[in-house]
Amino acid sequence: MNINFDGKVLAFINDPQRINRILHSALKAVDPLLIVQKTVSLIDGKIEIRQKKYALSEYRKIFVIGMGKASQSMAIGIKQILNEHIDSGFVVTKQANKDSSDLLLPKIRTIIGDHPIPGNNSLYAADELIQFTLKITKDDLVICLISGGGSALITKPVTDIPLKELQDLTVHLLKCGATIDEINTIRKHLEMIKGGGLAKILFPAQIITLVLSDVIGDSLSMIASGPTTSDTTFFDDAFKIIEKYHLKNRVSKNILNYLTQGINGRVPETVKAGDPILEKVHHEIIGNNQLASLAGKLKAEEEGFICKVINNKLKGNAIAVGKMLGKFIREVRQNNQQLEKPVCLIAGGETTVFVKGNGMGGRNQEVALACAIEIEGLENVCMVALATDGEDGPTDAAGAIITGETITKARLIGLKPEESLANNDSYHFFEKIGCLIKTGSTGTNVNDLYFLFIF
Repeated sequence: MNINFDGKVLAFINDPQRINRILHSALKAVDPLLIVQKTVSLIDGKIEIRQKKYALSEYRKIFVIGMGKASQSMAIGIKQILNEHIDSGFVVTKQANKDSSDLLLPKIRTIIGDHPIPGNNSLYAADELIQFTLKITKDDLVICLISGGGSALITKPVTDIPLKELQDLTVHLLKCGATIDEINTIRKHLEMIKGGGLAKILFPAQIITLVLSDVIGDSLSMIASGPTTSDTTFFDDAFKIIEKYHLKNRVSKNILNYLTQGINGRVPETVKAGDPILEKVHHEIIGNNQLASLAGKLKAEEEGFICKVINNKLKGNAIAVGKMLGKFIREVRQNNQQLEKPVCLIAGGETTVFVKGNGMGGRNQEVALACAIEIEGLENVCMVALATDGEDGPTDAAGAIITGETITKARLIGLKPEESLANNDSYHFFEKIGCLIKTGSTGTNVNDLYFLFIF
């Protein structure tokens, strides 16, 4: 995994690659393959997952089902551990690595779904999943590998709702700045596999679900929309979200009617806590934003920084979060004029973007641009906004790296940062001044990370 940014941006630092090494350590700590290898073992004929043990002799066959951006790497880890004990399986991911696909064959095949808008590939993946589950019995063990992105990558709307109407609703929700929790609340009530739906289909097989969390607070019911866990939301919650964003006149009558039927009890709710179908389901969160932040902290201290993780639950409007981080940097800088060591402050979370312009960018680039405007003119400071999956919005960037000089340099070449921000065009702004960070797909996904450096 390579993390690329223009070292000239950090000309005031003796060794700009110190920052690169910190970022790399944070991402390596949530490498799905490595995490699975650390979490799962096979000892004396028993699968051991932390404190839980599962004797192979108790099961007829073992199957693997994965969904999410990290599912291929997670599946490779499982295959390396269980190999000949696996009967068959498949994973649904966004960007398949051919080498990884080949490693998983012949027992585990890879299917490509659509993301962030569910499409025909997502529908195909769901149909394949349902067909696959027909051969699973009560005497089998199913290992489910769940990671971020799974909600869009595998989609099976209820029979009353065409895929196109679900796609349109998703677009509206993304553009109006709805949070991932809100989007997934609606998905769970309009689709068959989410909100415990997969657990219902697999019942009464034994299920082990390994989860790489991309959700603030690690709510199992929200990660990939909780296919194997209970749901804490209701039809009424989904309907209120549509009302909150004034979408009633933009959503299809089929969707509104179905939600109304659910509120009135005419269609069944999602799976709730205490349901017997969950008695043989075990969940284990194996990686999250906190794990990545801690690894970044340890590396920063090794690189000579005073480091602290200040928040792993940042959320809300990207511009507001960017301004807040900028004000925080300015405050720390002004209160610590004579630093014995440089400071690194780490935060994590996931912001939302209200799309009102026609530019190109992502939430991390928007956070970075808002922060850069806030710290304009401040000396010897730097901020990195990074999407841990390497995909910030519909761009080839993972985020951006900015300093107190970023806006000054931009204005000198005729760029207008405020206009770029208003037009949601942070990508082209940063592209012109060499501030984009590009990693390519990292194979992991644990929300976003923000690194605040004060030298």
